[in-house]
Amino acid sequence: MERVAVLDFETTGLSPDMGDRPTEIAIVLVEGGRIVDRFQSLMNPGRRIPAFITDLTGISNAMVATAPSVGQVMRDAARFIGALPVVAHNASFDRKFWQAELQRLALDANSPFACTMLLARRLYPECTSHKLGVLVDALQLPRPGRAHRAMVDAEMASHLWCRIGADVARRYGVTDVSHALLSRAQATPRVRLERLFSQQCQAA
Repeated sequence: MERVAVLDFETTGLSPDMGDRPTEIAIVLVEGGRIVDRFQSLMNPGRRIPAFITDLTGISNAMVATAPSVGQVMRDAARFIGALPVVAHNASFDRKFWQAELQRLALDANSPFACTMLLARRLYPECTSHKLGVLVDALQLPRPGRAHRAMVDAEMASHLWCRIGADVARRYGVTDVSHALLSRAQATPRVRLERLFSQQCQAA
């Protein structure tokens, strides 16, 4: 499979439009069905982390007090990803923080995003929930640690992405899985998932 960057943010809240900022980012590069590189950093959001967020993520104000600034980390993250397509679970959440922070830095924020949650809803309708942890357990994928830490979630999403690729290849007889999952082109009717994935990217 083509190299992609699987991304996860932890943040101070739900929306950059409400002043929320990232507290942690993790990026896992995946190629050929395996993890080939990683990037992770805490960052100082410049505002307090609410107690309920600390309870959820385990990231405290003390932990980010001496962390590098959001701007510094996001510049490094943007260099790490480069021009790669980005994958995330519930991509609409991660994409809005990615775009908001890169726009603050006057950097290109137009990376194409794919959503494993939207794909999983179509591929695994039998799952009772399509939250990342539930899918990982239902599909018996590796769970490397505590959920709601960026690297753990990015690695789980990476394993899910690889599983989706394998299942698409098996179910649809696709030889170029990367093209089927990442391209928005609708030129080959033999692959129904190309159209499906185009819809996912637009909806994410």
